[in-house]
Amino acid sequence: VDRVLYSSVVYPHNYGFIPRTLCEDNDPMDVLVLMQEPVIPGSFLRARAIGLMPMIDQGEKDDKIIAVCADDPEYRHYNDISELSPHRLQEIKRFFEDYKKNENKEVAVDAFLPATTAREAIQYSMDLYAQYILQSLRQ
Repeated sequence: VDRVLYSSVVYPHNYGFIPRTLCEDNDPMDVLVLMQEPVIPGSFLRARAIGLMPMIDQGEKDDKIIAVCADDPEYRHYNDISELSPHRLQEIKRFFEDYKKNENKEVAVDAFLPATTAREAIQYSMDLYAQYILQSLRQ
């Protein structure tokens, strides 16, 4: 468990991280995977990035990848965040704006960015992870 939420909100979809990535906050890249069913924590699944939600958490960059489960017949046809309904986008954005309010923490969420930006961010975080591993092997 990464954290216990301080209010009665629940994640709107499956929330996790992308293995072998590292971000500026020294955590793996966060990902929200849209799919019909919840999965057991610790599960691996095939997902496709469809967008990026830029976010600042307590003054620190904490972007979220928005993805779809590649094997879910309801979501697998989505290729870009622009294909989601405005209501779904607002639901996701609002969750991340509100989920830390009871902890008195400030979060700012910007406009969603396209799949190409998400893939670039993932590649960048994979490169950071590789650099980190190489540096730790040299020590």
